[in-house]
Parts: sequence; structure tokens; C-alpha cells
Amino acid sequence: MNTSRTNQLLVLFIVGLSLLLLVIPFSLAILWSLVDPSHAWSYPDILPPVLSFRRWIEVWTTTSLPIALMNSYTLAPTVALCTILLALPTAFAFGRLEFPGKAVAQSLTLLPLMIPSFVVALFFSSLLTELGIYSRFLGILIGHTILFIPYAIRILSVSFSLIRQDIVDATRDLGGNSLTVFRTAYLPTLRSGLFASFIMVFIMSIEEFALAFVIGSPDFTTVPTILYSYLGYNFIRPNAAVVSLILVVPNVFLMLLIERFLKGQNTASITGKG
Repeated sequence: MNTSRTNQLLVLFIVGLSLLLLVIPFSLAILWSLVDPSHAWSYPDILPPVLSFRRWIEVWTTTSLPIALMNSYTLAPTVALCTILLALPTAFAFGRLEFPGKAVAQSLTLLPLMIPSFVVALFFSSLLTELGIYSRFLGILIGHTILFIPYAIRILSVSFSLIRQDIVDATRDLGGNSLTVFRTAYLPTLRSGLFASFIMVFIMSIEEFALAFVIGSPDFTTVPTILYSYLGYNFIRPNAAVVSLILVVPNVFLMLLIERFLKGQNTASITGKG
């Protein structure tokens, strides 16, 4: 079998897998969200007997979804910004400096990723009480920042390592101050990492459930906690489909945006040209 034939089969396999994992679940979620409340969709019907937007209107007008959306989309960018600011010094050290114990320090920063988020949430809520922090928003903000900072450190340290030292040295030799060196030598390469980190942390904060549920309940609701109310003790599949689409669709567009941005930035980031 030649290489061209192998590549074609590989492409067909990837397309088929994408259809199985993405198109079918999305299609079912859309259909379930459009099931009319007065006409249930059940076996042996292949498709819903009546389609309408009544579920969307019902969920929007009878639940705290608008407040949850406002909470989620206020919290997520704040978390992303705080995470990047706190991750920058460590990422710079990992990406640009050589020091004893660097490999151990890099491994230690990844430890929070190995702990189940519900365990972190339970201990962290107790710590917040001990510290006298009773603000739900501030508590989740601190929790999300700690939880997601390893991702930002990892992405930014790679970006820092791609910065060419000869460009940094040339900028300094030409008399550039620290701000000029950062803007001229560091920022063009670092920009894609900053953007990727922001979007990645933003999406993870939007989708995070355990910390938001343990620390925020019952006063502070986010979109995932609303979704859980329809999937857990009060199982309503059509309403859950509505909330899941509201949660997932913006994130899909953000992931496509980051993919497009990184594709356009890669060559310039690595070579320093363009």
C-alpha cells in the first residue's frame, strides 16, 4: 500500500471519528433542545414530533440562567487575566533561565493537575473560611486561578523559550531600555502564547463545575451549576440540552479562533520573520 493511499485512509478515519464524536452529539443536543414541551420525544419516534423554541424561552425566563451567564462571563476573563499575570514570572524562569532543580520545579507546578477538582474544592472552601474570605466571587476567582495556573505556566514557558537571544542582545546593544526590549524582542513571540493562555484559561473557567458548586452554592450560580441541576437530582434532558449548547457553542468558536490565530502566528514566532 503506497503512502498516498495510507494518507487517504487516515483522513477518512479522522473524518469518520470527528463525525462520531462531534456531529452526532451536537445534532442530538440541538434536537433535544427543540423538543416541544407539549409533545414528548420518545421511542419509537426517530425524530421529535414537534419542534419549537419553547424550551429555550422557558429556560431563559424561569431559571437563573441570565444571572449565571453574567457570573460566568465576568469570572472567566478575570480569572484568565489574573492567571496570566501570576504565571509570567515562573514561565519566564522556566523558559529563559537555567538553574539547579529546574526540572523538579517544573514537575511540582504540574501537581495541582493530578488532584481531583472536587478534592481541591472541599479543602479550598475550608481554607477560605479559615482566612475569613466569604465572597463567593473572590473565592472562586482565587480557586480557579490556582487550579489553572499550571496550564498558563506551561504554555507561556514554551513561548519564552522560543524567543531568540540574538534579537534580545541586538535590541540591548542598540540602546533599548527594558520596555523597548520587551516590546521589540519578547512581545512578538510571546503574543501567541499570551493569547492561547488567555483563551485556554477562559474556556476552562467557564466550564469548571466543582469549585463553582462547592464554593458558590447556593448564592452564586454559574452555567455549569445550572446544567448540573438538570442532569443531576432534577433530570430534564431537553432543558439540559439547551444549557449545554449555551455553554459549549461559544467555546467551540473560541477554540476555532485560537487555532486560526496560532496558525497565523507560528512561523513568525519561531523564525522571528514576517
